[in-house]
Amino acid sequence: MKEICKIILLFLLIWTIFIQKVSADEKIKIGLLVPLSGQYSELGHSIVKATRMAINKINNKHIEVIPKDTKSSPEITLQSAKELGEQGIKIIIGPVFNENLVYLNELQNITFLSLSNKIDNGSKNIISSGINATSQLRAVKKFIHSNKIERTIFLTPDVNYKNEIKKAISQSKIKIIKNYIYDSSPTKLTNQIEEITNYKIRKQNLKDAIVKAENSNQNNKEKLIEKLKKRDTLGNVNFDALIIADFDQSLKSVTTSLLYTDVSPKDKYFITLNQWFDESLLNETSSQPIYFPSINKKNYEEFKNEFNSNFNQYPNELSFLSFDLVGLVYYLLFKNDLVVDKEIFKKKNMFKGKIGIFEIKNNKINHVLNFYKVEEGKFKKIF
Repeated sequence: MKEICKIILLFLLIWTIFIQKVSADEKIKIGLLVPLSGQYSELGHSIVKATRMAINKINNKHIEVIPKDTKSSPEITLQSAKELGEQGIKIIIGPVFNENLVYLNELQNITFLSLSNKIDNGSKNIISSGINATSQLRAVKKFIHSNKIERTIFLTPDVNYKNEIKKAISQSKIKIIKNYIYDSSPTKLTNQIEEITNYKIRKQNLKDAIVKAENSNQNNKEKLIEKLKKRDTLGNVNFDALIIADFDQSLKSVTTSLLYTDVSPKDKYFITLNQWFDESLLNETSSQPIYFPSINKKNYEEFKNEFNSNFNQYPNELSFLSFDLVGLVYYLLFKNDLVVDKEIFKKKNMFKGKIGIFEIKNNKINHVLNFYKVEEGKFKKIF
């Protein structure tokens, strides 16, 4: 009996060593779906380089990222994903574009970390990892609360992401008076901003006040008239802050229209969404201060400089996100004893990346963002 026990124990020991040896030699493969050819190939190659940087930082020879070309095509994206799946890969970073997700729900055994910031894509195996609107509005909500801002309106352009904004307002539970949908064409925009700010009424209030002062018998009426004529309008608007869900030139058109209607960022809070530190905002001095949520600027600058040092070019924003996603996957796998299954994105976890803090729960990723303002030609961190 003792001999049998010894043989069994010896067998178990040998088997354990064998399993450990296999595990030590076996690589953990992470797939990557990006456009490596065609119109957006530069973007795709930048993301590949960022993931290589991440692998070097992790410095674990058992972790490998395997890229595949999507050619920005939903059909080719599906085929490339199948080829990665045939290699035993169960987690794939990508694809980049939301329209390339359409067929990936066919591969329920693979989890995709889409680089899109769309809140809800309708597929259980696709997790949107971009800086979504809900994450941004949570940071805005924190800013509003800390500054005791009571009356906030929302301005959303009539574009394809307006429904995303509507969902984010609901999910973030941010308190607003009203969400105005506006037309971005210059003529219509100005007219709409005039209505939102009661510009014509306030303009008429000023004219009436000047006439009243001119017809009065006040001793100081000349000074009063002179003071009134220096104004553009008379009377207040019914909000303390406004959130403008816009970007680039369209954002500047909105702030210009607000200034035209005598609404100044010196008197009311101008808040917008993540601008990725668009340096053209630094030159818009009349629209400052303007506030926005975003990633960790210091880490972003360090990443860009290191990327440039390695590859003699500067990366795009999605490269920074993909760099963090490699670290996130490695972290979750490490916590899950290197077992790749669907549970790792269901459990509640927090991961501190270069972008900031990732919150993972129930196959969803949100970000805890920083908050900045543009003032005096600089990006200034608030929290």
